[in-house]
Amino acid sequence: MLLSCKRDGTIDLNNLPRLAPNGKSKRAKALQRQLASGTALDRLAQVRARIARAARDAGRLAQEVSLVCASKSFAPEEIGPVIEAGERVFGENRIQEALGKWPRLKETYAGIELHLIGPLQSNKTHQAISFFDVIETIDRDKIAKCLAQEIQKTSHQPKLFVQVNTGAEPQKSGVLPQEADRFIDACRKTYGLSISGLMCIPPLGEPASPHFALLNLIATRNGLRELSMGMSDDFELAIELGATSVRIGSAIFGAR
Repeated sequence: MLLSCKRDGTIDLNNLPRLAPNGKSKRAKALQRQLASGTALDRLAQVRARIARAARDAGRLAQEVSLVCASKSFAPEEIGPVIEAGERVFGENRIQEALGKWPRLKETYAGIELHLIGPLQSNKTHQAISFFDVIETIDRDKIAKCLAQEIQKTSHQPKLFVQVNTGAEPQKSGVLPQEADRFIDACRKTYGLSISGLMCIPPLGEPASPHFALLNLIATRNGLRELSMGMSDDFELAIELGATSVRIGSAIFGAR
């Protein structure tokens, strides 16, 4: 979607698709109905169809949007059928939980790609670099420095994303939007990291579109093409606004 900007370079929010003021929408209500019935494979088929439809409505190809199945708190026996149905990209929030369940799954199923989509602590960077294929939550200089050091030691180069706290929420991880350009530049020039894209999690109860549009704008001016944004109740909006990957958990696996 082409973003409309005002003369001062900020996004014209009036031209964006929006959720209802209370954060609920027809999509959210449809998700509630979806979670109430069917199996994980039924829900997966529905999610795939919705991704394809949203991409088509946005004038894009479904193949341009990667599905990251957010498997946090779900057991291997719940994840297995989704892998057998053809999914290979999964996201985990906690390193220790991932280490406890994914080695066995990776022995059983080939081609698994694991994304770290939860906060990263500096004392966990070695494990993160060694175990994950994609790290989506780089958000401060200390983490960037530690990751750079571990990459040099191990020669393992996962794909890296910077997390942007688009809502400036004090309880949430992510670099503030006004600091994003500087931080991305520091990751590249100071720490020698190759940054592939950006990630965000909009605040609960707020329209998601302005946050997705802001992430797209920051990515564009920094020459980044990959956008990880959109979850179970708003991924169609994210696709409309340029998401290249969506992180979907409950809409596939059911309520946690």
